[in-house]
Amino acid sequence: MAKRDNKLTDKQMNKLTKYYFLGVGGIGMSALTRYFNDKGFQTGGYDRTESKVTADLQAEGIFVTFDDGTSTIPEDFLNPEKTLVILTPAIPKDHPQLLYFQKNGFTIKKRAEILGDITRKAKAICIAGTHGKTTTSTIAAHLLYQSRVSCSAFLGGIANNYNTNLLLSNDSNLVVVEADEYDRSFHYLSPFMAVITSADPDHLDIYGSEEAFKDSFEHFTSLIRPGGALLMRSGVNIKPRLQKGVKLYSYSMDDGGDFHAENVRMQKGEIYFDFVTPTGRIADVRLGLPIRINVENSVAAMALAWLNGVSDDEMRMSLASFSGVYRRFNTVCKSGGIVYMDDYAHHPGELRASIASIRELYPGRKITGVFQPHLYTRTRDFAPEFAEALSLLDELVLLDIYPAREEPVEGVSSKIIFDDVKLKDKSLCSMENLLTLLGNKNLDVLVTFGAGDIEKIVPEIKRMLASKAPKGDV
Repeated sequence: MAKRDNKLTDKQMNKLTKYYFLGVGGIGMSALTRYFNDKGFQTGGYDRTESKVTADLQAEGIFVTFDDGTSTIPEDFLNPEKTLVILTPAIPKDHPQLLYFQKNGFTIKKRAEILGDITRKAKAICIAGTHGKTTTSTIAAHLLYQSRVSCSAFLGGIANNYNTNLLLSNDSNLVVVEADEYDRSFHYLSPFMAVITSADPDHLDIYGSEEAFKDSFEHFTSLIRPGGALLMRSGVNIKPRLQKGVKLYSYSMDDGGDFHAENVRMQKGEIYFDFVTPTGRIADVRLGLPIRINVENSVAAMALAWLNGVSDDEMRMSLASFSGVYRRFNTVCKSGGIVYMDDYAHHPGELRASIASIRELYPGRKITGVFQPHLYTRTRDFAPEFAEALSLLDELVLLDIYPAREEPVEGVSSKIIFDDVKLKDKSLCSMENLLTLLGNKNLDVLVTFGAGDIEKIVPEIKRMLASKAPKGDV
């Protein structure tokens, strides 16, 4: 049987020259794949579906198969003494390739374990939270990477500034890591500094209760090394368990704290604010993406940069140049007077924040939201909260649930959200009929939301809107 969850000796690690990833197209897995590929190791793997990420990996020379049969594993990866298999929690236990590797004595490690090994060899800045962690991580990495301090980074999204989720630096021992709470993955990390952006309950299929979810975040805080620091957003309801010598800071957008924003204002379509630190302020900072929810994320990222020696001028210039994260509040197009945006929001708190920001960005305009729920268990556990958040729209198109790793749950469908949405203009729709439905609507501001495969239809919606726009108005 395979040697799972065991520590590898340096001698064993030195023998490993090949890395095979089960779930290679996952955002966290693909960053690790790129990391080992960049270091000269042979890398490849399996994923269930083709995506932008898998296409990019293939363009970088990394082998990817979408067939779970063992015959598709290249011969180069079939030596258990030379190949390490890395596993994402989304892979089912009866996956044919996983069973093959187990039967033939391959060492199999969880993605979180490998990332944990990397954090132990560096000064890791780990950003955790139910929502906000991807954008905060990416802003922090951008601020550090563009400064004389520099950093490496493993991100939970594709940074638009770099078109990748991996940044590597030979000049810095700092590494920015998105700390994933799913399956308690962040418990493998060894943070030098950490941020908690939020701790709203999620993944109750894993944790079982809100108390267990909260306890998991509290345990994460106990992993911060002495001499390090924790930044926690004001209002997060957990009690940190810090080791002696770990400093605690608070931050917020407009609720005070050690780090916060003041004088937040919109000027000619741009957001400016003053960044307040424990010892002073940086006045008139411009946010590259004029989205209010990113002010708070920027405060946390700037606090990390400030604590690690990034200068005021470096922060000011880098924040102004930040261009966002793929599928995080992206403006896809403006066609014929219609604004089309796409957002990864898949938790009620994320939806509320995103819709509020769209309202501020486009006051007085009609907002039509297309939402694809993600996971049966999340839909079941938070149906009333989803309905409340989606009721903030002017019009809703609700798609079928994207199951991801789950089997259907009896009695759970999008309708349990739909029935409680307090909107007159609402409709249930299949993905197959979405383009036709949208094509017959009088749209103003359109937003697609969700963490499933809704991103695949984004280019088609863009083409449909362009085809309807007056010539030259795209």
